[in-house]
Amino acid sequence: MKKTILGELEELVLLVVAASTEDVYGVPVTEQLQLRTGRSFTTSAVHTTLYRLEEKGFLSSSVGGATTERGGRRKRLFALTTAGGRVLLEIQQMRHQLWQDIPEGKFEILGL
Repeated sequence: MKKTILGELEELVLLVVAASTEDVYGVPVTEQLQLRTGRSFTTSAVHTTLYRLEEKGFLSSSVGGATTERGGRRKRLFALTTAGGRVLLEIQQMRHQLWQDIPEGKFEILGL
């Protein structure tokens, strides 16, 4: 079976959506990314990533209700799919195994 490879931003966005207790849209995802990583992300980059993850089947989306704060515009809300959860678990397992493969004391040798 071929493993799914995600880019760093794709993985981070998927993790933020998975960690959310409700459907989310681009702005809160961007805010969480910046808060959690200390890095700056444009909303357009996050939106592009959300749509790409939806195309890959890792997220689903629906259109939320119109709000007055958005001038009556609707939000596209995103949620994790079963496939998205599966790929996150695969990534977690792969990373865990890679960390386990680092010889004991390796970081101490490097002065870390």
